[in-house]
Amino acid sequence: MRTKNKFIVFILSILSIFFISCGKKVEKIEESKFLFGTYIKIIVYSDNKEKAMESIEKAFNEIQRIDEKYNSKSEGSLIYNLNNSDNKTVKLDEEGIKLFEGVNKAYELSGHKYDVTIAPLLELWGFTDETIELPDLKLPTKEEIEFTKTFVDYGKVKISDDGILTMESPVKEIDTGSFLKGYAISKAREVLKDDGIKSAFITSISSIEVIGTKPENKPWKIGLQNPENPSDMIGIVPLKDRAMGVSGDYQTYVEIDGKMYHHILDKDTGYPVTDKKMVVVLCDNAFDADLLSTTFFLMPIDEVISYVDGRKDLDVLIVDKDMNIITSKNFKYEEVKKKKKNL
Repeated sequence: MRTKNKFIVFILSILSIFFISCGKKVEKIEESKFLFGTYIKIIVYSDNKEKAMESIEKAFNEIQRIDEKYNSKSEGSLIYNLNNSDNKTVKLDEEGIKLFEGVNKAYELSGHKYDVTIAPLLELWGFTDETIELPDLKLPTKEEIEFTKTFVDYGKVKISDDGILTMESPVKEIDTGSFLKGYAISKAREVLKDDGIKSAFITSISSIEVIGTKPENKPWKIGLQNPENPSDMIGIVPLKDRAMGVSGDYQTYVEIDGKMYHHILDKDTGYPVTDKKMVVVLCDNAFDADLLSTTFFLMPIDEVISYVDGRKDLDVLIVDKDMNIITSKNFKYEEVKKKKKNL
């Protein structure tokens, strides 16, 4: 069995040093740190390198704060303790209530398909740190899937008016993997903006936030990977003061008996979703983009397009199972055409 995580974006042709008319040198300052189980990168363009480095450090500290406070995989976090305690009740502060308000909206929008109590099914399929080293992973039986599905039901997660979250039996776990990185990226962007940063790029594996443009008012250009061949691109998306979230069947998967099974599971069937290969969401913040990229992956394509076309603040691109590209009416991208090989 193998699990693989693949980066889903390319940063295209960024020059390291620019000069502005007043004579000050504008530099590209870049740093990466390992948080949320992946490398997160921050790029800032500034004419004050020392100040920019301080701002980047503040942004990483904010990401780490959220990782340690809420990540279901971080020992000692609020959600980790909830998952691993017999007492399935926890008091949420204002920030925690905001997080779960977003989760609730995604749950309702998806017709209850988006479900953060999905962990038992993910574990059954082998999407855990513990099973990565297992030499032979078996395909779950129908009986195993049906039994495990009984532990998946976000409807049994209750939040009172005063912020008391309770998980009712038999639900045992909340998994933050489908939304928390996006939230952390969005908060890092707030830190940079509050510190006066005018040009920045923040990325995890599946969530991106940008501030302003690159020097000379050039948009940030994001390359979208081809789900069937991630070394190639299917398009280039220009971004300015927006966020992007991407979910794909090629990002994280297990291989069983020579066949790939990705990690975005339909809670009703217990199996990976089969009608899509990739979903790209553009909106105002990475928290919503992260939530919605998974939510839309779980919804019928026509419902997604209809919903997004009714929103001025959202755009979506979907690659279906046959590699057809479907977009909402305002999604703008530059198609990348394959070069013909000389015979």
